[in-house]
Amino acid sequence: MNINIPACIPRTNSRVGRLIGDFALKCMGWKVSGSFPEHAKFVAAVAPHTSNWDFIIGIAVKLSLGVKIRFLGKHTIFVGPVGWLLKHWGGIPVDRRSAHGVVGEAKAIFEHNEQLILGLAPEGTRKYSPEWKSGFLYIAKEANVPVVPMALDYRTKTFVVLPAELVGDNIEEELQRFKALFPIEMAKYPKQVSGQRMDSRN
Repeated sequence: MNINIPACIPRTNSRVGRLIGDFALKCMGWKVSGSFPEHAKFVAAVAPHTSNWDFIIGIAVKLSLGVKIRFLGKHTIFVGPVGWLLKHWGGIPVDRRSAHGVVGEAKAIFEHNEQLILGLAPEGTRKYSPEWKSGFLYIAKEANVPVVPMALDYRTKTFVVLPAELVGDNIEEELQRFKALFPIEMAKYPKQVSGQRMDSRN
């Protein structure tokens, strides 16, 4: 697959995983375009998210490229065999009751890793919600890392890696700017894209 992945990007080095990912993408008819940035640490904002297929496609892309992408999860679910599997897949347990909150914990995780791609879905749900969650921007801002938007474009069945973006001081304005990078027409179910006015989804 013709996509640039710099040496600084964390890799899984799993040949079997890459074969599985390639096979899954071929079966589903999806491809990947764009280039990963020359950054060893960043937040990957994946959108639009309107279907369970988004997760399956994302996992297939991750396996195919051999890129190590981590994600946050409530600490209470990281127990037993399920907890082991979640960690194996890249899950990072966080305690939302922490005095520093999720943003503070994520910042500490970035500080303690030389390489880290933290994957987040800004919408927070595949169902319609009035607004995106701004946590991904606060995490990137506090950790002093860029955000790399990654779009699921069902129109062309392409997973698009967009250029890295630094986060400005006005989080509300930044949220609107990042939303504009993901046209609702990309989604599998455009009417379920969060953060859009009702009349724009009819």
